[in-house]
Amino acid sequence: MATQNDINSAMRGILIDWLIEVAVEFNLQADTLYTTVNYIDRYLSTWSVPRGRLQLLGVTSMLIASKYEEIYSPSVEEYVFMTDNTYTKKQVADMELEVLLKLKFQLTVVTPNTFLSVFIAAAKLSPEAAAFAKVLLSTAKLTL
Repeated sequence: MATQNDINSAMRGILIDWLIEVAVEFNLQADTLYTTVNYIDRYLSTWSVPRGRLQLLGVTSMLIASKYEEIYSPSVEEYVFMTDNTYTKKQVADMELEVLLKLKFQLTVVTPNTFLSVFIAAAKLSPEAAAFAKVLLSTAKLTL
């Protein structure tokens, strides 16, 4: 957050809490949420974002992540509706292009679910231990 002049980590936390609610509303996969947060953090670590555009960055990052991770991604209109029509479809589309360019189209990320799957296989965990690890991960989702 050192590159940010107008926002702080508490505002980021509020954004992530809201995005969790959006993900639940749209019934999105956990990897979509993890990927969304990754895109937001990578963007915020390099580019300054005014306070009034933080939610736009969040909803646009979730749109991009859902296109990448989901079989059926919610539409731009649905995301605009979730912002209470604070932004227009054009603003979201413009921000989508901006995020993609700033991230240099590097959209593939390792999520906790991906890591856990590889770890379970490498460690040759018993089915019980693997299930316990998955439960721990699912409860940790709330501490993004």
